[in-house]
Amino acid sequence: MLFSSITFLYYFLPIVLIVYFLTPKKGKNLVLMIASFIFYGWGEPVYLLFMLLSVGVHYVLALLIERHQGGKLAKFWLILAVTFSLALLGYFKYADFFIQNFNAVTGMSLPLLKVALPIGISFYTFQIMSYTIDVYRQDTPAQRSIIKLATYVSMFPQLIAGPIVRYVDVAAGLDEREHSFAKVRSGLRRFMVGLAKKVILANSLGELCQVFLKTSDQTVLFHWMYAVAFTLQIYFDFSGYSDMAIGLGRILGFEFLENFNYPFISKSITEFWRRWHISLSSWFRDYLYIPLGGSRVGRGRLVFNIFVVWLLTGFWHGASWNFIVWGLIFAVLLVVEKLWLASFLEKIPAWIRHVLVLLVVVLSFVVFDAPDLAGAGQRIAAMFGAGNLPWADPVTYYYLRSYGLILVLAAVCSTPLVKMAFEKLRARAWAEKALAVAEPLVSMVLLLVITGYLVDSSFNPFLYFRF
Repeated sequence: MLFSSITFLYYFLPIVLIVYFLTPKKGKNLVLMIASFIFYGWGEPVYLLFMLLSVGVHYVLALLIERHQGGKLAKFWLILAVTFSLALLGYFKYADFFIQNFNAVTGMSLPLLKVALPIGISFYTFQIMSYTIDVYRQDTPAQRSIIKLATYVSMFPQLIAGPIVRYVDVAAGLDEREHSFAKVRSGLRRFMVGLAKKVILANSLGELCQVFLKTSDQTVLFHWMYAVAFTLQIYFDFSGYSDMAIGLGRILGFEFLENFNYPFISKSITEFWRRWHISLSSWFRDYLYIPLGGSRVGRGRLVFNIFVVWLLTGFWHGASWNFIVWGLIFAVLLVVEKLWLASFLEKIPAWIRHVLVLLVVVLSFVVFDAPDLAGAGQRIAAMFGAGNLPWADPVTYYYLRSYGLILVLAAVCSTPLVKMAFEKLRARAWAEKALAVAEPLVSMVLLLVITGYLVDSSFNPFLYFRF
């Protein structure tokens, strides 16, 4: 089920919220858990069984880890839990990738498994592993209630596309959480912002990307339009989902951590990854990079640590060589930046650093979206005029006129400018009362506009669902 669907907006969400708020405190986790199971199992109920299996295995093993805390058995139970989760993820997500490459190297013809990828498995696998690792580290006690643990793992706001929520960040809320009109109002506002990002901006940018992929028109400008459009599309698609998840969590009494912080204003690759998909980069930092030694090691080991983390970051996104290369590109850039360019970059004007980061990010997402490495190379070469491509033609200018406004609007909205203007307006003495009246009206109009988009558009799932 999609957040940006008529079924969710007008049926599932209102019914769930009515039942949830009418239920006494002791029963709210059960209601949320059941609602989340329905949400997840809406399309393919069979995949719910694998999530429940993960919950059951980690529930038992975390209790065993706590019982044998400090001993060798605790480490054994941890290894078993992590191995189980990675094996389950590996079977569904990576088995065919390894079979294909094994066949290519050996000349054999082993049959592919051709198993469908359960939606959200990469996200909930990392969530449940972080819980068990934290129990092993004694950062949190093991959860005695399997309902509370299942609620944490399956919570529908962030279940299938993040942010990756740590158990320690919501543990208190699972036991006792506050609900208020102010939180509901704030949560609805955040949800509407995310919904607008997805439906109005991301989907419109996606239309331009689809036009590019389907047309035979090949010009340098059209390739750049596609590259910029896809970069902005994946940002608004994913950050929009995160906004909706954070908003829904707030309505339900939880506070999820931010997942994006205007990454396109970054002036270094290091800064970019502190602002983009924060929950994933912080997960790899805390559960892999730091245990490997982090940055407090020699130069050779630092390079090794960075490459391991970014190899796996790329691989987490998908079973394809272009995702692996995408991760390794950032590994190289981060190593060069940390070891050699840090002091040099500080001497360069900020706007030049900003432009360089944007250029690198846009080119990296061409690799990310390409069907394979050869396709990525061809698209990047075309962006720089390889093959004597013309700069533009009438078809290119037609689509530039058609989508130019949405590209400019998306570029502006990807910066803090809109937020700063709104906060400046809110600070005025007369604005508070005016906004209190205008905000509900604007939200209603926005919902009607979005509904029109949804009714008129084709099926358009979130891009990160495939990861």
